[in-house]
Amino acid sequence: MLKKILVALDLFNSNEIVFQNALQLATATGANLMLLHSLAGDQDGGPSMPVSGAWDYYAVAGEGAWARYQADWQAYAEQGLNMLRRYTERATAAGLSAEFTQVERQPGRAICDLARNWNADVVVVGSHGRKGLSELIVGSVSNYVMHHASCSVLIVRLAKTNTQAEQPVAA
Repeated sequence: MLKKILVALDLFNSNEIVFQNALQLATATGANLMLLHSLAGDQDGGPSMPVSGAWDYYAVAGEGAWARYQADWQAYAEQGLNMLRRYTERATAAGLSAEFTQVERQPGRAICDLARNWNADVVVVGSHGRKGLSELIVGSVSNYVMHHASCSVLIVRLAKTNTQAEQPVAA
């Protein structure tokens, strides 16, 4: 029987599909939900680290770029927390026990570590459908989780049309 469901969320519109699947599973089994968002600059539309090569020559420009990056990172972190709060409130309103956490780690490892430490019975994660070169370069979080998680993994396939690419959620 499922008692603990870990739900991995990112800042894309597809979260709704992943969350709805987890909500249905938790409602059917009476399981507790743990919602997770992982902050990683190369994932989820996170801010890019400023290039530091010119900083030695143009210190003022470097300081400005670093300040912008820090402000962007703070906004990115706040956006993640706001998303987690909204989904937690919805799960609680549905009569479920839910909590959330946000960590600064690569998503695949963060999901697997939390699943093991929290003793999750199942991880619910979305798949953006990356294949070939895109998967090789960007990586596949769902593939990593499927092969490294200490528990069962439910991969929610996200349908994408050719005309509508998945977009980050607006702040």
